Amino acid sequence: MGSPVLDKVKSIYYPILATIGVPVNFVAMVILSRRKCGLSKCVTRYLVAMAATDLLVVVTDVIIRCTIGIYFPGSFLSITTICRINAVLLFAVTEASVWFTVAFTFDRFVAICCQKLKTKYCTDKVAAVVLGVLSALSLLQSIPWYFVFIPEYIIAGVPRGCAMKQAFYTDPTWGTFEVIHLVLTPCVPFILILMLNALTARHILVASRVRTSLKSHKSATPNKDPEIGNGKKSIVLLFSVSGTFILLWSTEVGYFISLHVSDSQYFVTSDLEAIGVMLQLLSTCTNACIYGVTQRKFREELRNGIKYPLQLIAKLLKA
Repeated sequence: MGSPVLDKVKSIYYPILATIGVPVNFVAMVILSRRKCGLSKCVTRYLVAMAATDLLVVVTDVIIRCTIGIYFPGSFLSITTICRINAVLLFAVTEASVWFTVAFTFDRFVAICCQKLKTKYCTDKVAAVVLGVLSALSLLQSIPWYFVFIPEYIIAGVPRGCAMKQAFYTDPTWGTFEVIHLVLTPCVPFILILMLNALTARHILVASRVRTSLKSHKSATPNKDPEIGNGKKSIVLLFSVSGTFILLWSTEVGYFISLHVSDSQYFVTSDLEAIGVMLQLLSTCTNACIYGVTQRKFREELRNGIKYPLQLIAKLLKA
């Protein structure tokens, strides 16, 4: 159980997060799907997929599990069967969201560091296949969660609520399943994103030094290198998205490591776990904000989208 203060914070935090998360991800999907942001088809497909899964995480986790669970505990969504299905969908879309970020990071790593592979891998078709495979694997890996939960109580003969069965804590099979799940999401993606970003940054740094050195030999007063400028601009999106993911998931990963390294199976950081989940769910809203900050054409499309209904209303009022 968390502290009363943290419980109060969560009761305010999750509705606000839901109010922000649904529109920003939906708007991001619409704008990116129009393909007028100056991004390649490959990158656009990854970003649309990430926005879609973030939206689904907001619906299944922030709205259904957290917000409705807090304010409407006796709603029809508390029926055990529905609760189980939502748990499967929740884990599936969360895993898909995380691994889509890994796939996007790897795609940009190939585009920047592996020029020979770039033309074959960084295509719209490959991106669609990668996203499809990751979606299917995320769903398959999440199906066992349906059988983890049992009814918490029964009202008028209807099983309600979801409580983890005792065997989940005692059966080695379920214990192995839980560890594999936590390692795959988020520990392995966390490490992969860190490694890929480090390699990408190193490649960019080395390439920039080489270009600068070559230009210094050609001219005593070298001008600004447009190639370097374009390269820096092209990786801002990558480092912003993956860097934010690392920042917001670090508490969750740190808690997992501490829990399994500690001698105590009841690591006294339930509040830390709750904060980690809150930060993790905050990541569902950050990507759309990053697009608006880093991409000029995305901002232009957003402004045009806001202006259009206002202009339409103005015309109707004048008529």
